[in-house]
Amino acid sequence: MADHSRALRLAERIKVLAASALAKIVKDPDLGFVTFTDARVTPDLMQARLFYTVFGSDVDKALTVAILQKNTGRLRGEIGKQLGIRMTPTLELILDDVPENAGDLNDLLAEAKRRDGELEKLAKGAKHAGDVDPYIQKPQED
Repeated sequence: MADHSRALRLAERIKVLAASALAKIVKDPDLGFVTFTDARVTPDLMQARLFYTVFGSDVDKALTVAILQKNTGRLRGEIGKQLGIRMTPTLELILDDVPENAGDLNDLLAEAKRRDGELEKLAKGAKHAGDVDPYIQKPQED
């Protein structure tokens, strides 16, 4: 039977342990500024996805991704020591692109707001294209 609440608790614990283990395990000076944003564990507790972001240029990101992929096993071992459960989940490190997407979304919202302002200015001075009452009126009978 799958225990989803246990998987959620384990995911949060893995995220915290990964952040603390990163500086301890990976001693590479080329490692960029890494932030673990989310962790998800399958209900059977066998696989964990760890989402992270990297602050810096595209070159820094590519270098950091390579370093993290190379050290995934060592990171898993350190997390396993701290977890104290029978089977340590396999780790899958995924570069999280939510911050970039959020920036793009903010730009789109700002553009929509600007266009709405332009449309509002045009609507204030607009006049109807046809007659005041565009409907055909029947002559009233006396």
